[in-house]
Amino acid sequence: MIVSRRASARLSILTVALLLAGCVTAPQGPVTINLVSLNDFHGNLEPSRYVLKGADGKDQVMRAGGAEAVAAALQAWRKEDKELLLVSTGDIVGASPALSSLWADEPTIEVMNMLNLRASAVGNHEFDGGRKELLRQQNGGCDSPHPTKACKFTPNFGGAKFTYLGANVIDKVTGKPIIPGFTIETVKGIKVGLVGVVLRDTPNMVVASGIAGLTFGDEAEAINNALPAMRAAGAKVIVALVHQGGRTVESPLQTGCSKLTGDIVPVVRKIDPSVKLVLTGHSHQGYLCDVDGRVVTQADTAGHLLTRVSMQVEPTTGAVSNLTVANVVMKPGEYPADPKIVAYVAQVKERSEAALTRPIAKIAVAPLLRKNNDAGESPLGSLVADAALDSARSLGAQFAFMNNGGVRRDLEAGADKTVNFGQAQAVLPFGNTTVVMNLTGAQIRNLLERQWPEGPNVSSSVLQVSQGFTYTWDAKRPAGTRLVPGSVKLDGKPLVDTATYRLALNNFLAEGSDGYPEFALGTERIDTGLRDLDGFIAYLKKLEGQGAALAPATPRIVRLN
Repeated sequence: MIVSRRASARLSILTVALLLAGCVTAPQGPVTINLVSLNDFHGNLEPSRYVLKGADGKDQVMRAGGAEAVAAALQAWRKEDKELLLVSTGDIVGASPALSSLWADEPTIEVMNMLNLRASAVGNHEFDGGRKELLRQQNGGCDSPHPTKACKFTPNFGGAKFTYLGANVIDKVTGKPIIPGFTIETVKGIKVGLVGVVLRDTPNMVVASGIAGLTFGDEAEAINNALPAMRAAGAKVIVALVHQGGRTVESPLQTGCSKLTGDIVPVVRKIDPSVKLVLTGHSHQGYLCDVDGRVVTQADTAGHLLTRVSMQVEPTTGAVSNLTVANVVMKPGEYPADPKIVAYVAQVKERSEAALTRPIAKIAVAPLLRKNNDAGESPLGSLVADAALDSARSLGAQFAFMNNGGVRRDLEAGADKTVNFGQAQAVLPFGNTTVVMNLTGAQIRNLLERQWPEGPNVSSSVLQVSQGFTYTWDAKRPAGTRLVPGSVKLDGKPLVDTATYRLALNNFLAEGSDGYPEFALGTERIDTGLRDLDGFIAYLKKLEGQGAALAPATPRIVRLN
């Protein structure tokens, strides 16, 4: 049939009218949607040490991650699919190396803007500076709890172009989320709903004053409650971004893992079955698992891995098929470089070089590791606790505690074993201050018994202790009674329940955070105002001058069974 030019024009006008009226539907047949997820980037603009767990049980140690490797991979993958959707499951910033934290993490936010990140679940570390700093990171501006850092890299910080999501972060006064709970992205004509939540235990992980007036609700309930509004907004497929995680013994590259454990598992089981994909974070693990018919993934930390997701979505019903996932190691040089990111990171390095490369002290062993042994003790954790004690002895401190979560990286050094400021700051990036307080022997024993909330085989929650403080615990004893009677000692003498002892710790722990409420009961409290990093640097210099060993000669924490 021959159609005249005038008739063809009339048909085109009719087609447009039908489209506007909603009478012409999207093309039939499944549409392939590609996503990439990252998590717990923590301001790691540069590559860092990564230990890849092999399927054969053998570990590979390498440098991986960082902004340039991530950008290069995304650039290559977007040549395959220009509508590829980049999302995050939280902790983009916070506990960051000095290259980012020197500038209030603004360079990392800008990198994520340049990568065209579309949405991120808010993580607990986004609250390190409190509600005010989170909202500044989202909206821009210079009114920050870090006035010496904010808007110093550029005079006008514009904020994140991506959307932070927190469906379960509720203002007690309004009863509503302080940031959006979900957002809708259109990909190839399909509306993709992204709903984000942070772990409900966030109040135990951040300074209480920074989240005053906020509640953190059940993760799964918040996701389920958001679904009707998302569907009403046209979402055909829904992806959950959950800043909560688990762990598995399987390789992070192995698909279909079935041995996922940890806090994320009950969350996933409570999420509405229509949500087929749950992207997670927080536990700094890599996994590609199946939980009750749902695909549950995580991509380690620091950009070491990216999770690639491909799914086919039926445009009319939103039915998902051929859902596949893969974790890809971000090795530097694996893909052609993205010149914009390379130039920007180079600019940040140049601006930061003088501060970062300032030499601190030589150390005897490098790197000094933060990994705990079976008893729960680590060489670096012991050193940090010793530094806290040394900085607070003049105020009567007899010993010190340090939480594992506050020690963020191994202590590395240059070829001649000289530690520079950037390497020291990477260990203690939060800028916490040292607090001195009194506790009774009974309170100290009670808080020590809290150290194994997930069972006796988990040593990651064990507090690091300073020189002079020792104890023994028995893994076969019931929870709450694992300390061997009479084994908790200070300078070789058993602690007395009724006696008072003076200890040093950081202000985060001092507020009762990390699941240790006894610290909030401490008396005769003094916040020294001394940053833990400054005390750590001073102690490294002191040890260099004395030629002292970095790690304890004998164990401070002993495990039976």
